[in-house]
Amino acid sequence: MSSVWTPLESNPDVLTKYIHKLGVSKEWALTDVVGLEPEMLEWIPKPVKSIILLFPCSDKYEKHRAEEHERLAGEAQDHPKSLFYMRQFTSNACGTVALIHSVANNEDVKLEDGALKKFLETAKDLSPEDRGKALENDKGITEDHQALATEGQTTANPEEKVYHHFIALVNVDGTLYELDGRKSFPVKHGATTAETFVQDAARVCKEFMARDPEELRFTVMALAAAQN
Repeated sequence: MSSVWTPLESNPDVLTKYIHKLGVSKEWALTDVVGLEPEMLEWIPKPVKSIILLFPCSDKYEKHRAEEHERLAGEAQDHPKSLFYMRQFTSNACGTVALIHSVANNEDVKLEDGALKKFLETAKDLSPEDRGKALENDKGITEDHQALATEGQTTANPEEKVYHHFIALVNVDGTLYELDGRKSFPVKHGATTAETFVQDAARVCKEFMARDPEELRFTVMALAAAQN
């Protein structure tokens, strides 16, 4: 990763302000997911378009990621053309990449003229790698990211090693996808529907937590309908 951004904080208010600044319709907002049990998931405003997980990049996780990569590299990658997936080459850009994955894979999340709409129009026919390079050189998104990264409750140092990582879980053509710019491929997690997506995504979040039972620093958010 050749350039370094200031990391985003997992603050739904700040991230909502960020996506609106990028051009996402104010009909949508980020909200905390306070629990992964069925009754707690019912509290999330509907509809839910993406689940975003922030998790620690522990040794256990990195071991799992390496094993998963070896498995996926040996399999044919068959994904719908409508899937928008990009690599992350900019250090600390994982929050922005997760938000882009969340918006770009949901056509009914409308975009007004702004930095994100312009980026997606430029990147739509590029490879995942070239999309990542295009983001790295995108002045508008870079400036918006840096501006909002300073609005969180904690002071972020772009040079400090970041231990946590954002990913997005989305429903694309009836398949639950994990989209992580650090990975070489999108990861399929089985069939899903609009009705079961939140429960299915919560199951994947629980799998991340189960691999690292001694770690408590997980945060889950949803891109969902804004509450008036």
